[in-house]
Formats: sequence, C-alpha cells, structure tokens
Amino acid sequence: MLNNITIGQYFPGDSLLHRMDPRAKIIATTIFVIAIFLAKTPAAYGVVAAFTIGTMLVSRLPLHLMWSAIKPLWVIIAFTMGIHIFTTPGDSFFDYEFIHISEQGIAMGLQMAARLVFLILFSSLLTYTTSPIRLTDGIEHLLNPLRRFGVPAHELAMMMTIALRFIPTLLDETDRIMKAQSARGADFVTGSIIQRAKNMVPLLVPLFISAFRRADELAIAMEARCYRGGVNRTRMKELAITKYDYIGVLAVLIVTAVLAFMWWQA
Repeated sequence: MLNNITIGQYFPGDSLLHRMDPRAKIIATTIFVIAIFLAKTPAAYGVVAAFTIGTMLVSRLPLHLMWSAIKPLWVIIAFTMGIHIFTTPGDSFFDYEFIHISEQGIAMGLQMAARLVFLILFSSLLTYTTSPIRLTDGIEHLLNPLRRFGVPAHELAMMMTIALRFIPTLLDETDRIMKAQSARGADFVTGSIIQRAKNMVPLLVPLFISAFRRADELAIAMEARCYRGGVNRTRMKELAITKYDYIGVLAVLIVTAVLAFMWWQA
C-alpha cells in the first residue's frame, strides 16, 4: 500500500553519513548523479554499483528502505527500458511483423534502467540520512551567494523542504481516504482505465481539500510564531564542515574521475 512508500522520509541514525554536513551531502549527491550518466561499459556500471552499495552500507540503513525507494517507480523504470528496447535501431535480435528488437536496444534499455535505479538509490540516501531542518539549512547556505542577484535563498530552501516533507503525509492521507472510500463500495483496482480514472474522483477531491487545509494551517502556525523568513535568524546547531565531509566529497570526485576516464576510453 501507499504507507510503504518512504520517499522524502528521514530515518534517524548515527552513521558516518548521518553525521556529514548537509552541504557536503548535497554537493556529493549532485556530482555523483551527473557522474552516473558517464557510465557506458559494464565495468563502469560495476564501479557505480560498487560505490552505491558501499555508501548504502556506510549509512547503516535497512536494505528494505532501498527497495521501498525503487518500488513506487518501477513503472517508470520499466517504461523507460521498454521505449529504448523497441525504438533503438541496430542489429536484429528479435523480429515479428512490426515488432523489431535490436541488440543495441536491449543494451540501451538496460543501461537507462540501471541509471535510474542508481540515481534513485543514491538520491534517496540524502533524504534518508538528513533531517528536514538540516536539509533546509544546507540548501539555504548553498543558495546564499545568489542573494546578491535577488534570489530568495531562504524562501526557496523552505519551500523545497516543506514540499519534500509533506510527500509522506499526503501519501498517508491518500491511503486513509482510499480505505474509507473502499469501505463505502468504491473500486480502484478493477474495470477499464477510463472507469478506474472516474473512480479516482472521490479520492482526489477530499485529497486536494485536505492538502489545502494543511497548507492553510501551516501558514497560520508560522504566522502565529512570528515567522519572518531568514531575516536575523539564529540556529541552535550551526553547520560545520569536518574532515569526514572532505573525505566524502573527495571519494565522489575520485569515482567521478574514474568514470570520466572510462567514458573517454570507451
């Protein structure tokens, strides 16, 4: 069910990855996500897989959390792989009437699926090991240089973090509404696509109403606490870069350099 989806959730821990500065984790995640697209050969994907699995082990998170991050997006992964398998020209692997599957299409489909899986896994580690408050502070610090150009760094960081934080809340609300509607006779799993789309209306209307109500309550709560954005804001725990942050970013840069070399040699 929807309550098994863990996108946007934070899981407390005391691992090295949990203790890293959020700015270092954001920078390292961004670099590695870009580096994933440099992988072309099986050896390069082996390097990506080894580094991703190693980072997962360092985080000390349960393995089922990683599966929970991928499971909701399996349709997108399968669709992306299918598009490349059936549309990429090349040496014939299977032909039947208008269906043409090439060896290059299978290879490209598997590569794109692997990229999506590694991208999801590594990006999920950022939210799994970073609390919303520290994530907001990290994004705000990284956006601070743009303030001189009129970019509202604090407001952007706050909006991004609130949106990420409310994903699990909306999923829980959706699950409760689905159970309530099913108890009243609603059917969300059988029938044609059009019929199931029509059956979603009793779900979407209360969900939107609940989302708007939560947003209004949050705005009232922030206003009641005299929230004024990032002006003269103080923090109980200031962010500080440690040697472990440098080691983490350096490890990502080394892996990126290896992947860039392998890409250039391919």
